[in-house]
Amino acid sequence: MKKVVLLAVFVLGTAITYAGGYRVSLQGQKSLAMGHTGVAVINSSELVFFNPAGLVHLENKLNISAGVSGVFSNVAYQNEMTGESAVTDSPTGTPLYLYASYQANDWLAFGIGVYTPFGSTVSYEDDWAGSHLVNNIDLQAIFIQPTISFKIGDYLSIGGGPIYVTGSVNFNRNLNRTLTDLDGNRAEVTIDASGISNWGWTAGAMFKLSEDLTLGANYRSQIKLNAEGGEADFENIPNSPLTPFQDTTFDATLPLPAEMTVGISYEFCDKWLFAFDFNRAFWDVYESLDIDFANENVPDSRNLRNYKNASTYRFGLQYEATDMFTLRAGYYFDESPVREGYFAPETPRNDSNGYTAGLTFNVGDSFQVDASFLYLHFKEVDASYDFYFENGQAAPFSGRYKSNAFIPGLGVTYKM
Repeated sequence: MKKVVLLAVFVLGTAITYAGGYRVSLQGQKSLAMGHTGVAVINSSELVFFNPAGLVHLENKLNISAGVSGVFSNVAYQNEMTGESAVTDSPTGTPLYLYASYQANDWLAFGIGVYTPFGSTVSYEDDWAGSHLVNNIDLQAIFIQPTISFKIGDYLSIGGGPIYVTGSVNFNRNLNRTLTDLDGNRAEVTIDASGISNWGWTAGAMFKLSEDLTLGANYRSQIKLNAEGGEADFENIPNSPLTPFQDTTFDATLPLPAEMTVGISYEFCDKWLFAFDFNRAFWDVYESLDIDFANENVPDSRNLRNYKNASTYRFGLQYEATDMFTLRAGYYFDESPVREGYFAPETPRNDSNGYTAGLTFNVGDSFQVDASFLYLHFKEVDASYDFYFENGQAAPFSGRYKSNAFIPGLGVTYKM
C-alpha cells in the first residue's frame, strides 16, 4: 500500500506548489507585461502582492485592479528507446486577481488582495506510459492578503500583512503498470483533499532614492499546507488477498518555501521605465513529504525530495507612448528546483524562459484597460524519475519532455 499511495500523495504537495506542473506567475497584468517585475515599480494596487510598502506612494486615494488570464499549456513526452509518447490534454486555466488600496493620509495606506497564484487542470492520455505515476490533476487555491503601508520620512516606506491560503486538490493515477480487474480495467487510486489551509505573512520595504530611482525588497514567509482527513479511493481492484487495497484517509504536511525578491526601477528620457527583479525561492526546506495513514494496515511513508534553492531573473521596460497608451515588454529566466533523478511527469518542471508584452489603454482619467501576453518555454530535457518502486524493485521512468504555455491576460484599473 505504501508503494501505491506514496507518489499520489506527493502530487498533492507538488501540484499546490507548481500549479499542476507549471509555476507560472500571473499576479497583475501591468507587472506581467514587464517580465513580472514589480517589487520597485509604483503603478497600481498590484503592489499589494509585489511590495505592500509601495502602496503609500500611489497618487490616488483609491486604487482597484482586477484581471484574469487564460493559460493554454501542454507537455509532450517521448521515450526514444521504447517509442512511447504522450501529450497532455489540459483545459484552459483562468487564474485571477483583485486588489484594492486606500490612501488614508500622506503616510498611511491600506490594501487587500485576493488572487489565485496556483491552480490548473492537467490531464494525460488514457493508459499512457506514465499512468502509474499520474493521469490527471485538478487544483484550486485562493490567497487572501490584507496589508498596511507606512511612509517613514521622505525616502523609506514599509508594508506587509498576513496571508491566508485555502484550496483543494484531486489527483488520479493507476496503481502500477499492469494490475487490472477481471474485466481488464486498470486498477487506480484517486486522492482528494479539501480545506487545505494555513497562514503566512509578507513584509516589504521601498527606498525612493530620487524621483527617478527606486529600490524595493519583499519577503514572503514559508507556509505549511496541512491536508487532514484526505480521502484515498481505490477502484478496479482484483478480489485477491494479494491486492488488499482499501479506501482510507491520510494526513500530510507540505512546507511551501519562503521567497525573497529585491529589485530596482529607473525612469529615464521622461517616458521610459526600466525594472529588474531578482527572486530567490528557498526550496531547500522541501526535504521530504511525510504521510500518516488512518488505516493501521497501511504503513506511514517518508518520501525524500531534496529540492534545491532556485532563482528567477526578471527584466522589464515601460514606454509612455501617448496620453492614451502605455506599452510594456519583458523577459525572465526561471530556474528549476528539481534535482537530477527527481523529474516526475506530474511536475515536469525544468528551467524556463518567459517572454512578455502588453499595454494599458487609458479610457479616461479614472479607468484603464490592461492587457498582457506571456509565452513560457521550458527547456527541452531528457530526465528521469528514479523513486518509483514496484514489487520491491526500483522502476525508473525516463524520457524527453517538451513543455510550453501561451498566456493572454486582460485586466482593468480604477482610480480616483
